Amino acid sequence: MKESSDKKLKQKIYSGKRISSKEALSLFSWDLIELGEAGNMRRALIFPKEEVGFIVDRIINFTNICEAACNFCAYHARANLIKPFELTQKEIFAKIKELVLLKGTQVMLQGGLHPDYTLDTYVNMVKNVKERFPQIYLHSFSPCEIAHMAEKSSVSIDEAILKLKNAGLDSVPGASDLLVDRIRKKVSPRKIGKDLWCEVMYSLHRQGMKSSATMTYGMGETDKEKIGHLNVVRDLQDVTGMLRAFIPWSFSPARTGLKDIEPATGIDYLKIVAISRIFLDNITYIQAGWLTEGLKLAQLALTMGANDMGGVLMEETVVKATGIETKASINEFIDIITNAGKKPVLRDSEYKIIKKSRITSKRVGDSMRVPGFKDSRVKVTRSEASTLNAEKL
Repeated sequence: MKESSDKKLKQKIYSGKRISSKEALSLFSWDLIELGEAGNMRRALIFPKEEVGFIVDRIINFTNICEAACNFCAYHARANLIKPFELTQKEIFAKIKELVLLKGTQVMLQGGLHPDYTLDTYVNMVKNVKERFPQIYLHSFSPCEIAHMAEKSSVSIDEAILKLKNAGLDSVPGASDLLVDRIRKKVSPRKIGKDLWCEVMYSLHRQGMKSSATMTYGMGETDKEKIGHLNVVRDLQDVTGMLRAFIPWSFSPARTGLKDIEPATGIDYLKIVAISRIFLDNITYIQAGWLTEGLKLAQLALTMGANDMGGVLMEETVVKATGIETKASINEFIDIITNAGKKPVLRDSEYKIIKKSRITSKRVGDSMRVPGFKDSRVKVTRSEASTLNAEKL
């Protein structure tokens, strides 16, 4: 019976039809190779090009003072691993200037739920950055931060978003963690629930702003709850079309309040990528999570449904608290993409191509060069992906 139902589901997947949540749940039992092939086929349906994009960006964590104090986070001040800090405007500008010198194009400003910051704090931050660096794309904050801003200033979410947009905010990462309230109450009880996350996302759409969606799995959820998360994302995209990308990554429990949880495996990650690609038939880009999963697994993900590498990050500090490091450079991205049989392309925040493969095949040592781009090796660190917003990109 199972063999017959799997055959019917395979035919349905390969014919390009939408699958149900129940059918998606059954994919967890599929052979990994067969599942990966199905994921790659569905990728080809929505994105036929054999190109994989990446962006040069920088995450700037302007404070770690956060009243959410999530159990899955090792970065907030109350975790007692990193001293409380708040960056000055001068320090923020200096970090952006470094990005500009490296021809980077996108900045992600992130700061959690500061107890004393009001909406004006964030509006002024955006306005000042845009006045100094008008060429930089600000893909910043999160639905949770926006809800926090609105509450602190006693304004509606619509009003908060409109003020941020008018100040120069370009788009907002849809940091989703896991859209399952049972898990959210356990790992982040002070953050917004699923319904308020959706409310912020619909508000962003009403203001004409784009976003993304993420998924942090490996926090004690069931496979059915994983599919439940994907279903919320797919329903949102059906209505709005606002999601440029989907980014799944595994939770890293080390040094967090959930350190006793068994970490997810590489097999788990590749299954999530493939199942996400098959189920999310309305999202063009799925990012390979090199920051949280490592470059080799990211490369495999490119053959199982992923079609973007996200950002060559100049800086990522949230994850440093767990002590796990991942290094990446433009040259390494080019190697990873090329050796996966794909064509590397440099893109912008809207997934438009900036530079195609006029990438030279001439090697210098073990790397390749992108004309017109400085390639500084950047060291980034990894932790609970949910506090990242790496959509990064």
